[in-house]
Amino acid sequence: MAVLSAAAVWFVSRRGWQFYYGDAEAHWNIARRVVDSQTPGYDQIGTVWLPLPHVLMLALVRSDSWWRNGLAAAIPSALSFVAAGGFLFAAVRRVFDSAPAAAASTALFAANPNLLYLQSTPMTEAMFFACLMGLFYFTVRFRTEQSWGSVAGAAIACVLGTLTRYEAWFLIPFVAAYLGVVAKGRRWLVAAVFALVAALGPAYWLAHNWWLAGDALEFYRGPYSALAIQGSVSYPGHGNWRLAWRYFRTAAELCAGPGLWWIGLLGTLAALLKRAIWPLSLLMLPGVFYIWSMDAAATPIFVPTLWPNTYYNTRYGLAVLPLLAVASAGLVAVVPRPAQAAAAWLVIATGLVYWALHPSPENWITWNESRVNSEGRREWVREAAEYLGPRYVRGSGILTSFGDLTAVYRQAGIPLRETFTGDNGLPWLATVARPDLFLWQEWAVVMGGDGAQSAVNRAGRYGIRYRLEKTIIVKNSPVIEIYRRIGGRHGSP
Repeated sequence: MAVLSAAAVWFVSRRGWQFYYGDAEAHWNIARRVVDSQTPGYDQIGTVWLPLPHVLMLALVRSDSWWRNGLAAAIPSALSFVAAGGFLFAAVRRVFDSAPAAAASTALFAANPNLLYLQSTPMTEAMFFACLMGLFYFTVRFRTEQSWGSVAGAAIACVLGTLTRYEAWFLIPFVAAYLGVVAKGRRWLVAAVFALVAALGPAYWLAHNWWLAGDALEFYRGPYSALAIQGSVSYPGHGNWRLAWRYFRTAAELCAGPGLWWIGLLGTLAALLKRAIWPLSLLMLPGVFYIWSMDAAATPIFVPTLWPNTYYNTRYGLAVLPLLAVASAGLVAVVPRPAQAAAAWLVIATGLVYWALHPSPENWITWNESRVNSEGRREWVREAAEYLGPRYVRGSGILTSFGDLTAVYRQAGIPLRETFTGDNGLPWLATVARPDLFLWQEWAVVMGGDGAQSAVNRAGRYGIRYRLEKTIIVKNSPVIEIYRRIGGRHGSP
């Protein structure tokens, strides 16, 4: 798996695809601003995205050259991908007592091009899978060994998952209940110990949000939350379980590929014959979480084959990839042991034949989603970086906003400590309130209607003049404006 992972990272980085997803760029830059900002430190972690991926990137993102070229951004994801495969193999071998079945499930998981693409970027899916597969392994090990070490391993895997993606929060009560049921004595103690340790992640994040924003649920209902971004706009599946299932199922099939999708469904029956009830139940839960989120929260999924025939959150369909891989292994486990090696090769070939016959990246829905949705952003980022890079003088300062605009400074080689944004907290609020006293930045790079644009407009009321130097207009994208200060009072930097 390590060789496969490294090859995919090389393939993706060589083509410059690692930041096609806007979220990938944002994850990398959030880690960077913790160590490179006018106000660096803990507060820069933010309140919406869970912290573990950014913490794992800190040591890598310190280097200016590594931050700029982005190759190192894939390291945490790639290592997580390899760890996920190792845990998956070990868990399936225990469940079915079959090395060929374990090999088949791991191959189907690892060779999926949609996952290989994501693990080559600073996205969080591979990290979550590492935690999920660790949880899978330690729970099935506990059933046979009844050891506190297995409980500890499961709890640690789960708490790391809760600091990576929110669907891990959903797993806690189900895993606690399972451990309590299969424990041979001390049932309540086993379940309670696991639940208390696993809940440390959500408890920390609630406290973190309360400390930074004064609202423990800022991540859920704050101005940068998915709920706020979606607003009151409805989408297919909202308030409709049946339609939510249809969109999620379609995304899952597109992510897995038709071969794995159908042998996974068939393999579910075989796995049930082998009494693999817990593995199927555990690995089904992330998919259930997304269907529930589509129905009750603000988590739309759009796929190109269903109205409105576009791409949005299609990668969430990968949530059931481990489930399909494990279920497919059931087809190997039910045949007589002497024939299992041949059955494993047949299952692998069936599951991957679609990708072998359609190797073009245009058939990888995660890559296609990232490409289609980033075309405009990549164009205006390139134009802005090419304009600003050779003109900017270190120390002159840039008034701007964090978010998509941050990619401009990474590409232009301008450290984030040269930028001044709303994420700088009290200094920003003071500057916006009294630009005549505190505003000194020579440049302003704004996205129509953002906080930086408002700050520039307010500065004009105090006689501080910024001249519009460049306007970047790209189809289906916000207007980007670059201003340069030409007069007015100067505060002190």
